[in-house]
Amino acid sequence: MSANRYYSIKHYQQSLLSSDWKSGISVYLVAVPLCLGIALASGAPLLAGLLSGIVAGIVISLLSGSEVSVSGPAAGLTVIVAGAIKDIGNYQGFLVAVVVAGVLQILLGKLKAGRFSAYFPESVIKGMLVAIGIVICLKQIPHALGDDQDFEGEFEFEQVADHQNTISEIIRSFISFNTAAVLISIACLVLLILWDRASKKNIGFFKAFPASLAAVVLGVCINEFFGMFKPEYFLGNSPAHMVSIPSFQHIGDISSLLSLPDFSFLTDSRVISVAITLAVVASLESLLSLEAGDSIDPLKRYSSPDKELVAQGVGNVLAGMIGGLPVTSVVVRTSANVYSGAKTRMSSLVHGMLLLISLLFLGKYLNHIPLASLAAVLLMIGYKLANPKVFLKVYKEGYDQYVPFIITILVIVFKDLLFGIFVGTFVGLLFVVFTNFQSVISVVREGRHVLVKFNKDVSFLNKPRIKQILMDLKEGDEVFFDGSRANFIDHDIYNLLYEFKNNSGIKGISVEFKKVHRRIEGDINVYQPDTNESKH
Repeated sequence: MSANRYYSIKHYQQSLLSSDWKSGISVYLVAVPLCLGIALASGAPLLAGLLSGIVAGIVISLLSGSEVSVSGPAAGLTVIVAGAIKDIGNYQGFLVAVVVAGVLQILLGKLKAGRFSAYFPESVIKGMLVAIGIVICLKQIPHALGDDQDFEGEFEFEQVADHQNTISEIIRSFISFNTAAVLISIACLVLLILWDRASKKNIGFFKAFPASLAAVVLGVCINEFFGMFKPEYFLGNSPAHMVSIPSFQHIGDISSLLSLPDFSFLTDSRVISVAITLAVVASLESLLSLEAGDSIDPLKRYSSPDKELVAQGVGNVLAGMIGGLPVTSVVVRTSANVYSGAKTRMSSLVHGMLLLISLLFLGKYLNHIPLASLAAVLLMIGYKLANPKVFLKVYKEGYDQYVPFIITILVIVFKDLLFGIFVGTFVGLLFVVFTNFQSVISVVREGRHVLVKFNKDVSFLNKPRIKQILMDLKEGDEVFFDGSRANFIDHDIYNLLYEFKNNSGIKGISVEFKKVHRRIEGDINVYQPDTNESKH
């Protein structure tokens, strides 16, 4: 089956609908608490998180360069957003920054800036996915145990608000766990595991019906059972343990709560500074998520990063215009989408439409969902991302892949996403440089005969290696330097070799050069063969 058939909504095939609606529901269930939690953490109205999720789900899905990427408000921007709202001192002024950031992203896309995403090493992208899986699991353990003091979607290791960190949160949740939440999360997790096994065996109902929806229904039923027969266990007595979507008596009530941008702030330097920061960080997160989505897409489709930047820009312009938070492509939603069986962008569109329907009509019903059941869904997603088999697979690819992979994981888990990506990429770059140094020069010894071959251009950075090779030569050796594959040999290297040749007789070493070029005085770009290439 050709992957091309999946690309167009216009030519969408009904046979794909069962996979896409199932994954759309799964992403929607994950997105609801994340949208609300991120809005809460950002110091923005709860409605802002849902509005961003709706815009991202509907608009960006249609414009995106990816078939599996899912966008929404991002946890990685919460610190920036919260600080910006406080600094500007006005939410309407902050919305102007979101709109301007969107315009800047559109310009970046038109300028083909998305191509730089290809420079992130594959080992770092794999490390990012595994790290996000680990973080999801670590962050959801407290919610599974009924400790819901922190917002859904929190990602950083250090929690500035309560001076806790991920590990101390887990310890606290084990000390003060909620029995009902534990029972619900365990029951839902067991159901998800069994459902997944049945689905892999192609048992019709289990393959067609979303496992995440089944888990949520089970969680609601158990909690309602507690409400009727064990009131002391009923989680609904505390809104902190439940989904909390704003509900409205009439649809018209929503418009009265919308915050609109105040463009009188457009000349405020703080707004422009925030806009530039948002544009850069949101673009980076989106491009990283795009790369991650492509890497786990079963159909191995490649997405246009420039098209994605334009789509994200349009999404942020619209989100800012109606009072929403800035959006990015998000790995958590994207991975939930892929692992739920999504085939096309229709699944992301379904998730956006469901968010809209929920805001308009279903708020009071969805508020019966315990967060413990959603924690089970996210724990399952986290495990799939951080599957132990990935560690073994990358390990077999060699230390040059495994070391950046592990370092990326550690820094993301114990610091944050972007810093982890940059550190992992830097370490990967060091390995590339080291490997290049090693491959530039090869040495073969057969008895007294030594062949030193320059396999590519030789720069001054290779000088320590060449010095060591010269130091290792012994009296009576016959060494042959072959520079036929090198278009460039640095002046320092040339001088070092010819100085050694001129003194080699004293050491009893025979030296021969082949196409070892030297610099012509006055022209740093032109080289000529040494006319005196001969045996000493």
